[in-house]
Amino acid sequence: MSRLQVVSGKGGTGKTTVAAALALALATEGKRTLLVEVEGRQGIAQVFETEALPYEERKIAVAPGGGEVYALAIDAELALLDYLQMFYKLGGAGRALKKLGAIDFATTIAPGVRDVLLTGKACEAVRRREKSGGFTYDYVVMDAPPTGRITRFLNVNDEVAGLARIGPIHNQAQAVMRFLKSPDTAVHLVTLLEEMPVQETADGIAELREAELPVGQVIVNMVRPHVLDEDAVRAAAGDRREGIAAALAAAGVAGGTTLVEPLLEQAAEHAQRVALEREQRTVLAGLDVPTYELPFLGEGADIAGLYRLAKELRKLGVGA
Repeated sequence: MSRLQVVSGKGGTGKTTVAAALALALATEGKRTLLVEVEGRQGIAQVFETEALPYEERKIAVAPGGGEVYALAIDAELALLDYLQMFYKLGGAGRALKKLGAIDFATTIAPGVRDVLLTGKACEAVRRREKSGGFTYDYVVMDAPPTGRITRFLNVNDEVAGLARIGPIHNQAQAVMRFLKSPDTAVHLVTLLEEMPVQETADGIAELREAELPVGQVIVNMVRPHVLDEDAVRAAAGDRREGIAAALAAAGVAGGTTLVEPLLEQAAEHAQRVALEREQRTVLAGLDVPTYELPFLGEGADIAGLYRLAKELRKLGVGA
């Protein structure tokens, strides 16, 4: 199983919620997982209903079986200070550069530096070991940028390695890139059964494959149950209007006759959605990527819902 699990998806698909649930699922039975955020949105804190995350690894949840989930919001500027201390031993000089604005300049203007720092910090957490020799974390889950930017975000280390052909920056970028392209990494894409998210998922998979980055699984989020299909709607809209009105009256619904047409309209909309979802499932099946579905949570993705999704992910074997 890949120890770095990257989760991406089109905006609005619930990728942060899925990443959080995956971290919980992987931490089951005594495992330890680090959930990493790289976009500065504090989305993880919102999902777990806690205060904003600092630039430090903090325990945020306990998984079933006693496992632990830690979380980290990576700050590019502070990560660069760590980098300068690690490779150049700048210490106080690095802090002085921050006061002068050089750190902010490097992380916002210099090509690719910010993404190298973000991905590099996540990879460092994956490789980190305790004094006993074991890994600090069994898994690291990254809540990554949206699908449209994920390949460029992960592949930027290659670009920087090409720009800096010698020295620590080159070596760091090359090491990170080797890890990201290895079986130790898996990039999962979250989608909905809608045309635009599915198309973006297909495009994202094609880009990842072209860049030789490891595609993991497709996770279809917020799947609603099917109540009626087209045949049921046609049958109801045919010669059964009187039967529907009679059934409503027998159930004690006042004005049942006037409700027949609105109910049939809703049923027709439901059947249309079912047909569209069937089309999108066909598209996803053609991508040759393992695909799993998570249910729509009518009560919302609160803490209880998060644990429910984690249980579903464990049952489906997502991340395996």
